[in-house]
Amino acid sequence: MLQRMKALPKEAILSIIAETPFTPKAERILYRGRSILVVMPCWNEEGKVGPGVSAVPRDLVDTVCVVNNGSSDRTAEEAKAAGATVIAHPINQGAGGGIRSGLFYGRKNGFDLLAVLAGDNQDDPEDLRHVADKLIDENLDYVQGSRWMKDGQRINMTTSRKALTWIYSFLFAKFFGVPISDATNGFRLFKAEILDDKRIDLWQDWLLAYELEPYLLIKTCKLGYKVGQAPVKKIYHNDMQDNTKMVPFKSWWSILRPLFFLKFGIKK
Repeated sequence: MLQRMKALPKEAILSIIAETPFTPKAERILYRGRSILVVMPCWNEEGKVGPGVSAVPRDLVDTVCVVNNGSSDRTAEEAKAAGATVIAHPINQGAGGGIRSGLFYGRKNGFDLLAVLAGDNQDDPEDLRHVADKLIDENLDYVQGSRWMKDGQRINMTTSRKALTWIYSFLFAKFFGVPISDATNGFRLFKAEILDDKRIDLWQDWLLAYELEPYLLIKTCKLGYKVGQAPVKKIYHNDMQDNTKMVPFKSWWSILRPLFFLKFGIKK
């Protein structure tokens, strides 16, 4: 299914973020002294987003921020009923645009750590606990989830997807010298202060679709941040195999092109 999207002006997005309620710092749940925000970008995920939000451990995570990307179904209502804070995009801003709004919502409101999980219930939120422990114990800036590490899982993953993710991670390691075993995985946790780095510009229009996540990982590696990885589980539910929002070739080029653009200086 093709995502139809038109970029809203930065000022409009920031206004939407500013109008979205948040938990005051003094009332937040802390994990080992740190407040954690989970971002879930969603476009027509009714039936999936509710279980995903409900599964997030609330002794670990203070706020689940669902970014409703102009859905035409009951995604927003389901997310709110499950306890999420919802950022409402009036029109689809793409996967990257949705993640960006959630991340800057977290930074604006002073959260310490930002996590990104799939809005379609593919990720296991319980993995956040050991991912957060790794980041804190090893004083890392960024932890990338991996389906391929020991104890990682990839349930119902197709052979073609396995091959493409392996090739991508191989190219990532060759281009940037960082051995990330699962560079396409959307599961990640990082320090919110990374967003203050002026060398990382998430507001570029070319990052609206699937480019933003690899862009962020590449930039953190290139700029010398302390990046690690941790095993996580990814579940490809049977009803998702034929209903993915990724479009063959076009979506994979969206994921691939940050590798080439940043390697060869085509984009910043």
